[in-house]
Amino acid sequence: MSWEKEIQEIEKRKQLALLQGGESAIEQQHLKGRLTVRERITELVDPGSFEEIGLAAGSASRDASGELTNFEPANFLVGFGRVNGRRIVVGGEDFTMKGGSPSTAGLRKSIYAEDLALQFKVPLIRLHEGAGGSVGGSGGKPASLPDPVYAPPRFQSVAKAMATVPVATAALGSVAGLPAGRLVAAHFSVMSKATAQILTAGPAVVARAMGEQKSKEELGGWRVHTKNGTVDNGADDEIACLEEIRKFLSFMPNNIHELAPRLNCEDPIDRKDQILTSIVPRDRRKSFDMRLVINSIVDRTSFFEIGTGYGRSQITGLARLNGQPVGIWANNCKFLAGSMTANGANKARRFMELCDLFRLPIVALVDEPGFMIGSQAEKEATIRYGTAAVLTAAMTTVPWASVMIRRSFGVAQAAHYGPGGFVLAWPSAESGPLPVEGGVAVAFQKDIAAAPDPEARRRELETKFAAKQSPFPRSEAFSVHDLINPAETRFELCRWVDRIVPLLPGLLGSAQFHIRP
Repeated sequence: MSWEKEIQEIEKRKQLALLQGGESAIEQQHLKGRLTVRERITELVDPGSFEEIGLAAGSASRDASGELTNFEPANFLVGFGRVNGRRIVVGGEDFTMKGGSPSTAGLRKSIYAEDLALQFKVPLIRLHEGAGGSVGGSGGKPASLPDPVYAPPRFQSVAKAMATVPVATAALGSVAGLPAGRLVAAHFSVMSKATAQILTAGPAVVARAMGEQKSKEELGGWRVHTKNGTVDNGADDEIACLEEIRKFLSFMPNNIHELAPRLNCEDPIDRKDQILTSIVPRDRRKSFDMRLVINSIVDRTSFFEIGTGYGRSQITGLARLNGQPVGIWANNCKFLAGSMTANGANKARRFMELCDLFRLPIVALVDEPGFMIGSQAEKEATIRYGTAAVLTAAMTTVPWASVMIRRSFGVAQAAHYGPGGFVLAWPSAESGPLPVEGGVAVAFQKDIAAAPDPEARRRELETKFAAKQSPFPRSEAFSVHDLINPAETRFELCRWVDRIVPLLPGLLGSAQFHIRP
């Protein structure tokens, strides 16, 4: 007896599943400038590498004779793929079906994505466009029985995935409710400026509950969420978002038990960029371009910035030195003089945790004037979040190299130097408990006020004490490993990389972070 009839039904179900929400729904998706989830996955992964899991999951309809009349697939896709030859797990909501609001099978497949990544210890990519649950139940149908009281917490696998494998997410349309929560549960997130909004709740709910009349873009567009740190980066469109994810993954290992891939480097390690010898102005009140410094030191074109619009006084990103992936953290003196704000401290803390989790050495380029001051800084609890960043640096286990570019002052400076770190100083470096200008103003207030020419006396004192903050006394006291020509920074850091790479295998495994302020 043959199973041909059942085999034909299996094939029919799978063919129907590939139709997603139907031609009309797919056309509407395209008219709004958005790809379908299948198209997104095809654009992301290497050609022909997607291996779908659960294509036949969904809801079937039959006529009175028991013949299959329709099959509605689960509205979440999940499966394996390859990105630049490396296996990954990828998943995403199918917006062409009920706006991505999870069906019963769709929700189960969504939850399964983390389990797959954990089981196979490979990176997880989620491509989000969808809403959370419906008051009528999953997919608008009556709710099924809730999970038993002994069921594992739904978000446990989400947390475990973040502790084990690289997780990257993208907002490619409207993302609300549960998908929004899962979007931000990632090591790297990006949103499409052209098509995405991220919403805890949509305009109708907000209007009903809060009386605010706001559009989706006003509530959760890219201008909102790249500035407040909800997502790391904004990209022009969906294709650009997928390219950002590919770049991020290129710096990552498969999991915490492996090292990030080191590539062959054609950029000479002894390349000297003479612009570095004069980039720091002698007038400490003037700024310079720290991003130019970064790009002059790391392997050419390798710097990938993360979080440009958030905590703007701090610059964080990934790069390579002689092919080795490293984390780059630097001060941006063009914004609030590079001082550490509450947002900047949170950004730095999260970045240090990322590097420590995946065993990426940290390079700090220091121009730190201290914690941001003033009434707004006090309202934002800057000292609490800043101290958390300081303690995070103290708890890291990866190798550090810190280059004193210019200022290194106050408690905030401690966040830029990891345990056992390699410390270099440029001739422009200056350091101490606080900047000369502020220190003189406080300590010599009466002296300055009583002088015949207060401003001349102030300048005299500032010049006197500035000499004591020079890097030369630090070098003489062996308080830095070396005082270097700025043009030789790349060479010194590449030699440091070769020294510390053999230490990295001994650090593999789970990261440990204790409670902080």
